[in-house]
Amino acid sequence: MRHFTLPVSPKTVHWGYFSKSVTPALTLKSGDRATIETLTHHANDDYERMVKDDPGAEAVFRWTKEEKTISRRGAGSIEPPFTFGAGEGLGVHLMTGPVAIEGAEPGDILEVRVLDIRPRPSCSACYAGRCFGSNASANWGFHYHDLIEEPKPREVITIYELDTSGEPIAKPVYNYVWTPQTDPDGITHPTIDYPGVRVDHNLVQHRENIMPGVRIPARLHFGTMGLAPSEAEFVSTIPPNYTGGNIDDWRIGKGVRMYYPVAVEGAFFSVGDPHAAQGDSELSGTAIETSLTGDFEFILHKKDDLEGTILEGLDHPLMENDNQWAVYGFTFPNYLQTLGLEGQSTVAQHSSLDLAMRDAFRKLRRFLMTTRHFSEDEAVSLMSVAADFGVTQVVDANWGVHGTIRKDLFS
Repeated sequence: MRHFTLPVSPKTVHWGYFSKSVTPALTLKSGDRATIETLTHHANDDYERMVKDDPGAEAVFRWTKEEKTISRRGAGSIEPPFTFGAGEGLGVHLMTGPVAIEGAEPGDILEVRVLDIRPRPSCSACYAGRCFGSNASANWGFHYHDLIEEPKPREVITIYELDTSGEPIAKPVYNYVWTPQTDPDGITHPTIDYPGVRVDHNLVQHRENIMPGVRIPARLHFGTMGLAPSEAEFVSTIPPNYTGGNIDDWRIGKGVRMYYPVAVEGAFFSVGDPHAAQGDSELSGTAIETSLTGDFEFILHKKDDLEGTILEGLDHPLMENDNQWAVYGFTFPNYLQTLGLEGQSTVAQHSSLDLAMRDAFRKLRRFLMTTRHFSEDEAVSLMSVAADFGVTQVVDANWGVHGTIRKDLFS
């Protein structure tokens, strides 16, 4: 077994997209392990706590009038004039990778084992060793047009501290209402519309002592993890799709095994969107967005060896842990195929939990009929009495429903 380390740097991250054409940051063989650092794209919501004096984070987020280390932030246009900036925020997550897997071909399945996850501590002198994250109640949140207090609409940033002295818990520290921020290129952002804009805390009012007594159990996980699709050179990280991506399921944490269908040679795995805690639905638009480091193991399953295994016929992400399997239904199982390349920006107009539930049902039915050799009637009955379906997220344009089935149902 070989073990590699992939730190964050401008050369090892790409911002806001999956891509089959980006030069891999690392190339592994099946069975290799890697320690991979990730950064939250929301770190500049509180620069002092989450970026300052951290060499990797400072290098990635550096943006002055003279230099923007990572110019392209999203799968959108990189040619000026811009409304928001290069990439136009069509995709927002900071992704580490891609990691290429030797011998991976379309039709294979890549198994990604999450062996461990740990927070990235602050390097700032005032907060050294402590861990922080940000929750954005944002314009893409499910709640945004259903507010009851003034001013409305509004976007609110809540900063949390992650206490890791025992079982990790998150504690709210303060919040503030987003006010227009002007980036170093002179573009003003009246809303949260482009990733990595540094918030000037002289322009916002901190509200302290919020949610007194609240302690949130941490669920360290990666919200966005998957492989490069084949349909385009650059694909937004926002809508999840058949090769994984922005699934936003808090269950995808330590001990999980994720299976992804390979769409391009080399697979091109990327991981980002690290979360300290999230509930089902990710209602306000984000989780507690924090920076994490993960230990991963990669196992390549060749297409000729899938028959008779749980991976037979798999054309979508599958989650497995010690207790259960989970499938993920989306409004569109492959929105790029259904809507074309413009679907990256238009899929949100079609978001539907009804369609996501239908997709999750069909995927779990296929799983039970294929792997357990059940008849359709047997599979449907078992799903009704023993499977659990839940809303994974309603904020990622291609809405999601997860369907889980427990392993202890089967002798």
